[in-house]
Amino acid sequence: MKNELTVAENLEFWQSFLSSPGAAGLPVEDAAEAVGLSGITHLPFGYLSAGQQRRFAFAKLLVAHRPVWILDEPTAALDASADRLFAGLIEAHLAKGGIVLAATHQPLGLKNAQELKMTGFAGVDQGVWG
Repeated sequence: MKNELTVAENLEFWQSFLSSPGAAGLPVEDAAEAVGLSGITHLPFGYLSAGQQRRFAFAKLLVAHRPVWILDEPTAALDASADRLFAGLIEAHLAKGGIVLAATHQPLGLKNAQELKMTGFAGVDQGVWG
């Protein structure tokens, strides 16, 4: 997302850039409403708080349908209500046959999620890694 562009301009760019025939995403204002931030898409992206920017990153997923979401720390900078909102977006994506692969340090609050916990690596006990 470009700080100088409005939220709407950013989302419209990604919607156009990532569009594929037969797989339409949500309109920009609907995506903004889905992430709880309707009415501020006219603001420059750089004016938003870290949490608002993160929510609009979710909206980016919604404006251009992609069956697989690969996410790195998707709930960083979010409060508890935004965490729940995000879990709902993921659940809706999964219900439509989507797939989500997320790297995170905290649980995402998802039902039936499969986890791979990275607790250590070979050589850690011997000081190989520092």
